[in-house]
Amino acid sequence: MTPIQAFYILRRRFAAVVIPTPIVTPTQGDARPPVVTPTIAKGDQADMLARLRALLPNGWFSGSSPVLDTVLSGLAWALAQVYALIAYARLQTRLATATDGFLDLIAFDFFGQTLPRKSQESDPSFRKRIQAQLLIEKGTRTGLIKSLTLLTGRAPLVFEPTRGQDTGYYDTPTTMGYDVAGAYGEYDLNHQAFVIAYRPTTSGIPGIAGYDDPQGAYDVPTSSTEYTDQSMINGYLSDADIYNAIDQVKPVGTIVWTAISN
Repeated sequence: MTPIQAFYILRRRFAAVVIPTPIVTPTQGDARPPVVTPTIAKGDQADMLARLRALLPNGWFSGSSPVLDTVLSGLAWALAQVYALIAYARLQTRLATATDGFLDLIAFDFFGQTLPRKSQESDPSFRKRIQAQLLIEKGTRTGLIKSLTLLTGRAPLVFEPTRGQDTGYYDTPTTMGYDVAGAYGEYDLNHQAFVIAYRPTTSGIPGIAGYDDPQGAYDVPTSSTEYTDQSMINGYLSDADIYNAIDQVKPVGTIVWTAISN
């Protein structure tokens, strides 16, 4: 029997082994806190060791067996590493859970070199940019709104000067009113739109003090001030990313006048 065959046999048998759940056992005769049996996480070394011991014939090694435990612990460690690798590989099979370089491979598979990861860009930020370009509706007003909303987390304001639903109608109070609804339309601006896109709300740079924060000070050992750049901001998205997203979904031959706001 080869090692690979043995591994698959053990894996099938492991699936049938039931590991008892942790038990809280109160002590008797004193006020000491109850003894809690350590929790075993599925697939870790302790779990694999318990599964290996459960496969031993009944009556074998019923007492203390440090040598056996040492040998089985080594095997359990190797099996735990294999299990962790399988769990990691499973994450990489879906865009929603892929991490590290596998996320870059997904972007390359779909977009070639047109959508690379930015310097020091986090996985969640890069994933949002991929999702914003993947299977999104294009060539429509709805597609533009969906793309920007997915990318920034905030819905843009879109105005088309030849679209009655944007400009409003006479004798229809709910569609027109100063500072309430409607805007001036213009038929000479056909195939054009005005968009206000909003930058995403970010949490800044964790652990770094901002302006007017007493935690930051020059020449103070405990200061949390340091030189930074925009790439260090959690969820940072450049204006160029927003312009590119609009360019990817807007209809050919149209003009989208864009303003970006906080």
